[in-house]
Amino acid sequence: MQDLQDKTIKELARECETVEDVHNMLKNLFKDTLQQIFEAEMEEHLGYQKHSLEGNNTGNSRNGYSRKTIQTKLGKTEIDIPRDRNADFEPRVIKKYETTSNDLEDQIIAMYAKGMTTRDIEDHMRDIYGIDVSPTMVSKVTDKVLPLVAEWQSRPLDRIYPIVYLDAIHFKVRKDNRIINKAAYSVMGINMAGQKDILGIWIGENESASFWLGICNDLKNRGVQDILIACKDGLSGFSEAINTVFPNTEIQLCIIHQIRNSMKYVSWKEQKEIIADLKKIYQALTLEEAELGFDMFKDKWGKKHPIIIRSWENNWLELTAYFRYPYEIRRIIYTTNIIEGYHRQLRKVTKTKTAYPADDSLRKIVYLATVEASKKWTMPIREWKNCISQFAIHFGDRLDQEMMVG
Repeated sequence: MQDLQDKTIKELARECETVEDVHNMLKNLFKDTLQQIFEAEMEEHLGYQKHSLEGNNTGNSRNGYSRKTIQTKLGKTEIDIPRDRNADFEPRVIKKYETTSNDLEDQIIAMYAKGMTTRDIEDHMRDIYGIDVSPTMVSKVTDKVLPLVAEWQSRPLDRIYPIVYLDAIHFKVRKDNRIINKAAYSVMGINMAGQKDILGIWIGENESASFWLGICNDLKNRGVQDILIACKDGLSGFSEAINTVFPNTEIQLCIIHQIRNSMKYVSWKEQKEIIADLKKIYQALTLEEAELGFDMFKDKWGKKHPIIIRSWENNWLELTAYFRYPYEIRRIIYTTNIIEGYHRQLRKVTKTKTAYPADDSLRKIVYLATVEASKKWTMPIREWKNCISQFAIHFGDRLDQEMMVG
């Protein structure tokens, strides 16, 4: 085999004077090799060699060729695909309706997943491979991801998740000849091994109790029987929905988001002082100390900033849920920072796109970016062994069966 390869290279070298000659020669060699593969496949399909008498009266025979142009790393190549009279022959190397090699499709999808625009992909394929790739072709190639998205979105989930985080990231999507804002709502679960996993992504215009009820029922239908703690931003209607589907789940509202929302009503001159006073609440060691800190905050700022006071009072139970737990658990549930980190990774990929032509376009890029991001989630979150030990104490009955199975 090596002798044949060396001989072929020497013969090619004699006929090539430029890099372009080498490229064209390889292209022709590729075409000839592919043609021989087709002929061999046809012989195998029919059961006899070309022009052989064995083919008489077999009920099927060769029926000419169909010409087809395919795109490969070597550029466009015209090939002649053999046909049979029964029209049931299909070559294995290049499928009947395939116009690109799988390798090129994989490259287009990989570039799309990294956030490259259609124009960038067109330029790259033209510069490197001499191939003209149209926006329609990029769309068709990346559409092959959609069945994977549907499969991923409906895959079975674990029976129990100690923690889930919920948050939304907003994008602009075209609808009825206008551009509207849509949110991709993400649910990240921390499984019993302490590893992160995106349980699903749902695209919608308006969040509501019924919207979140659909998501919670989806999680339950996919196998989730219990969620110990759900950490969220101020998502409308979520608390009512999760209490309906998972009535034992405790809800923690993100402290950092609450502080950011409070600062919207404060002049920059007062922000430093107010943040220092709020720290006495959320950094308290006990709930009693936090309540005392809040009483002092109300006495000092109540008349000047009643909106802030009202917001903290209305959300107090969900803002202070983390005080029930020791430090190991508190530090990972008092904020949704962990899922915001994932959303920052999505932003890096999607920042080149000002608007998406349809929901499916958004689904494709978010799914591909999620797959890429999750490749790095191989280790449990920090100090997880201490956390799961504390969970076992606080939620013994609900965890006993799962820990025995694990």
